[in-house]
Amino acid sequence: MASPELSQFRRIVVKVGSALLVDSDAGEVRASWLAALAADLAKLHREGRDVLIVSSGSIALGRSKLKLPRGPLKLEESQAAAAVGQIALARIWSEVLGDHGIGAGQILVTLQDTEERRRYLNARSTIGKLLEWRAIPVINENDTVATNEIRYGDNDRLAARVATMASADLLVLLSDIDGLYDSPPKNNPNAKLIPVVDSISSDIEAVAGDAESELSRGGMRTKVEAAKIATTGGTHMLIASGKIEHPLQAIADGGRCTWFLTPANPVTSRKRWIAGSLEPKGTLTIDAGAVRALRAGASLLPAGVIKVEGEFARGDAVIVRGPDTREIGRGLIAYDADDAERIKGRSSPDVMAILGISGRSEMIHRDDLVVGG
Repeated sequence: MASPELSQFRRIVVKVGSALLVDSDAGEVRASWLAALAADLAKLHREGRDVLIVSSGSIALGRSKLKLPRGPLKLEESQAAAAVGQIALARIWSEVLGDHGIGAGQILVTLQDTEERRRYLNARSTIGKLLEWRAIPVINENDTVATNEIRYGDNDRLAARVATMASADLLVLLSDIDGLYDSPPKNNPNAKLIPVVDSISSDIEAVAGDAESELSRGGMRTKVEAAKIATTGGTHMLIASGKIEHPLQAIADGGRCTWFLTPANPVTSRKRWIAGSLEPKGTLTIDAGAVRALRAGASLLPAGVIKVEGEFARGDAVIVRGPDTREIGRGLIAYDADDAERIKGRSSPDVMAILGISGRSEMIHRDDLVVGG
């Protein structure tokens, strides 16, 4: 199967690992390399693409600033180092993107933020608003509060979760190796790069190795696991070398990398999940005008809702029915049941007066809604 091209994608998540970002010997950020990467990101941004960054580095920067000795850190030591390093990491990204006139927004997440639907919707909404404002979200695991039970364990899988949450169509993992090989290239000089993986088989999983860097919790094994998450969610993924300057431009120019392809796309995968995988917790009955609007691709506004039934919380799945009680579709509700009852039938400007907060203008956003035929 032919490899895609970078120019084909509209929303791209780029994952940057600690070992690429931080020179462990000098204890400093690789400033020249990062400036070159920022130029690549800015080029994609100018072309009108949505760009997100998943960046490691807070612990590595923190341990450098605190002058901690080499070797494994205890969990509480990692958390404390991250608290120091996260400030530096946010400033660094803000400065390098600011040099190109691009604003950066910091988002710290834990596993629960992508597994629990209320938090998932909050994070997704924040990411969506930053992209709408043409800022670049810079996302990292919240190492200051994560525990062994809830932490991702590596930012490759975090990046895959973020990519599917943000409905990205491409995830780029910048690595210290230029792709997946049929055997470890350090041990086998005749190892061959696998340029395209159209399905993650047991054979593909078998060639993955483990982490080798003390700055990185990831390895080729976690990259293949990230590919499974991404491709299942409708996101293509590629692994490419981040050791060169302008790594994204190298990909655009046809440089060596491994593509993991998916037959789906983020929107259809997400809609399938909403329609078939979630148990509805309530029902909204809407008027005829709202039915026409939904069929035309609009979001569901409070004004179109005439009846609210069930006990549900923000992020739960609900059934949407027309005035004749026929099911129109299903979606993820943006309000708890009590608040939905209070604002049904009211115009969006009334929501603030009723709830005391501005709230969201949509009862169900069109991206969180599946409309039947």
